Amino acid sequence: MIASSIRWPMVKGEKSNKEITRELIAPNEQKPAMWWYIGMTIGTLALAFGGWAAYMSVTVGLGTWGLTNSVAWGWDIINFVWWIGIGHAGTAFTIFFLVFRQRWAASINRTAEAMTVFAVMCAALFPLLHMGRPWLAFFIMPYPNTRLLWVNFNSPLFWDVIAISTYLLMSITLWYFGMIPDLATMRDRAKNKVSRALYGFFSMGWDGSMISYNRYETLTRILGGLAAPLVVSVHTIVAIDFAVSILPGWHATILPPYFFVGAIFSGFAMVLTIMILIRKAFKVKDFITAKHLDAIANVLKYGSLVIGLAYAIEVFIAWYSGVSYEMYTFLNARMTGSFSTAFWIMVFFNAIVPQIFWFRKARQNVWSLFIVSILINIGMWYERFIILVSSLAEDFLPSSWTEYTPTMVDIGIYVGTFGIFICGMLLFIRYIPIIAVNEVKAYKKEGN
Repeated sequence: MIASSIRWPMVKGEKSNKEITRELIAPNEQKPAMWWYIGMTIGTLALAFGGWAAYMSVTVGLGTWGLTNSVAWGWDIINFVWWIGIGHAGTAFTIFFLVFRQRWAASINRTAEAMTVFAVMCAALFPLLHMGRPWLAFFIMPYPNTRLLWVNFNSPLFWDVIAISTYLLMSITLWYFGMIPDLATMRDRAKNKVSRALYGFFSMGWDGSMISYNRYETLTRILGGLAAPLVVSVHTIVAIDFAVSILPGWHATILPPYFFVGAIFSGFAMVLTIMILIRKAFKVKDFITAKHLDAIANVLKYGSLVIGLAYAIEVFIAWYSGVSYEMYTFLNARMTGSFSTAFWIMVFFNAIVPQIFWFRKARQNVWSLFIVSILINIGMWYERFIILVSSLAEDFLPSSWTEYTPTMVDIGIYVGTFGIFICGMLLFIRYIPIIAVNEVKAYKKEGN
């Protein structure tokens, strides 16, 4: 194992281990601030709106969605891919921390992993509802049954189910095992029997001995190694859902790496948004320093270059192929036609705006970091919209061309997933240390 180079301390100030523990666990031991209750109220209202939309989808049918005979995939798959992309960041941070010895990620990976778990849960909701009869979702699982039926292994739906379930299981496992030492600390500091019993149960008898630490480190490295190919494969599988088709704009070998980089790009942007908010709300600037934000901004500026290159390659291949359908989709439908506004928003927000991070002042300004991170995720949503709707709405036959407009039910389900995400994240930061106390204490004088 090669240790990473040390360039800057991960924790500002000469803090003792006791001070680190006290400061990082304080948000869990104190009464929540007013903004927490406001956030939970907003999340609950969004969740209620989403619950109504899901109820309409199940009881009335998918006719309540804005789908047409041509655009059979709409906001459901757009938002599915968008949430899956956001969910890539947490596991990526864990891999950076464990496999590539990027010690600076120790202050961020806990929250990023939580974000991953809730984002993948949100993503899983869309294909489940899109099946039309979610109570029959177990039909998609390959298990011996009395019906003597097996799933269609050629179906992209089956690929998605296996990819999502595997990724969700791995994300929860990484997240949970990484929390065990801190759960034990919460157990030892608990002031009532109920809290002590709950934290004690989930800490799995952690005693902080050297043997426990050795086994813990071995396990986390193994899980990190297993998660590394999984991060690549999950969004690659989602990309292949499109690439195996013959529709203009979809059947391209560039889609798997293009989707993967896009997922990391959007995921890191969401991490940056959340870490800025947490840094402000909990006053943990000594642990989430300007250097941490600078490191994420550097990832985003290079990711933006790759995304911009992918956009250019797509247009070039459409022109170079000489296929009239391809040329029409990119040059007419997307760049100058019905979807031109969404296309140029995508290009501007994803490929141009993040280039501001080449300037140090922009990377050191919290407002510029926050605004650009928001714009990136808006741009990445438009990217998924362009990929799906433009190819489906205007395909080979002009007689089948149609417009696509989401309904209130479509919007409600999307808003509902934000409710899941907001409520889940707020409950997480209420009861679990948002920064890995154990890891920060171990690497407090290191950085990259």
